[in-house]
Amino acid sequence: MGDYSMDLVSEENPDTTWKSLRRELPKNYTPQDVEFVQRAFRVAAEAHNGQARKSGEPYIKHPVMVAAYLAELRLDAKAVAAALLHDVAEDTPTNVPALAELFGQEVASLVDGVTKLKEMTELAALPISSRDPRIESYRKMFLAMVSDVRVVLIKLADRLHNMRTMNSMTSEAQRRISRETLQIYAPLAGLLGIYRVKWELEDEAFQYLDPDTYADIARNLNERRAEREAYVESICETIKIELGRLGVQADVRGRPKHIYSIWRKMQRKGVQLAQVYDQHGVRIIVPEVSDCYAALGTVHTLWRPIPGEFDDYIANPKENQYQSLHTAVIGPEGKPLEVQIRTHEMDRVAEVGIAAHWRYKQQASRDETYERKIAWLRSVLDWQSQAKAEGNEFLDALQEDLFKDRVY
Repeated sequence: MGDYSMDLVSEENPDTTWKSLRRELPKNYTPQDVEFVQRAFRVAAEAHNGQARKSGEPYIKHPVMVAAYLAELRLDAKAVAAALLHDVAEDTPTNVPALAELFGQEVASLVDGVTKLKEMTELAALPISSRDPRIESYRKMFLAMVSDVRVVLIKLADRLHNMRTMNSMTSEAQRRISRETLQIYAPLAGLLGIYRVKWELEDEAFQYLDPDTYADIARNLNERRAEREAYVESICETIKIELGRLGVQADVRGRPKHIYSIWRKMQRKGVQLAQVYDQHGVRIIVPEVSDCYAALGTVHTLWRPIPGEFDDYIANPKENQYQSLHTAVIGPEGKPLEVQIRTHEMDRVAEVGIAAHWRYKQQASRDETYERKIAWLRSVLDWQSQAKAEGNEFLDALQEDLFKDRVY
């Protein structure tokens, strides 16, 4: 999610706020799309007029930031409008039927779906028996997700902005929301392949749940930043030169460090920070699939592979369609180096996941390729066959499919 300027929202001048948001909208929106989003902004601004967040900031800032993220993902105008309106039905006198009258049933259903998803965190935090009536609510929420994944994308953007702005909350609230985030929203983002959101949600939550460990890892990484960056830059240059000799134009860069995933790997492998492979990591992005394997051969020729650390997610994609080659080698100076290799298209999908297949299209119909691309989502989240199952069976399946360890 982009770090949009705090100046995006002007309490005194809604027109200034709209102009800022307008600049974030996809360039291929039609004038009718832009006008539709603007109407949603006006309704949201009026509905939230006079409301403030706990920080004292005008409340409208929150839906605007959520909408800006949906626009960054280049979703359609109805999704961006629903993002602007996602708190209106719950927090203002304007209800879902009124939104349906103003913007149509599709937008109203998106807003209603986001509202219902809020119950999910409460359900996940409490033990649930097979006779608990809340089980049916769980089923309905996940069935709603299957019918329109845009509901989930809005909710993830909503949670991400909330996690970024918790400074004014009590420590108890910060910890409760952070637990919900690690239990529900980060795994959900991973399930949908939206890894950049997953990683930020995990890091934001981790710093509230274990601030000392978070600070210790962050300090260690920061102290060695210059040394690490010089080391990785040298490796990137070596790989680019070698691939250039093969006629492969590659984008080679260091990988960002995610504190929570580093900590999880330390726990899982029982090692210290210095031993975690992806302290040093590079990503190689190439034009074609054949170039991926050429790059793999180059890396393994340059440095000795570490046994048991190779995964081919191109031949065997993850269930959320993530594709990449993963390997680890003993790099220069005997330091372990983790390498990811993928095409530009694979990199785009790895960044934004299912959202890559919900990009705005001017044509009304969805083509066959598009339908095939999102078919996996329905298969992964196909709760229809489980809707009649006993409560414990359903929850066991839910835990297995959604909340199992999916750290990447």
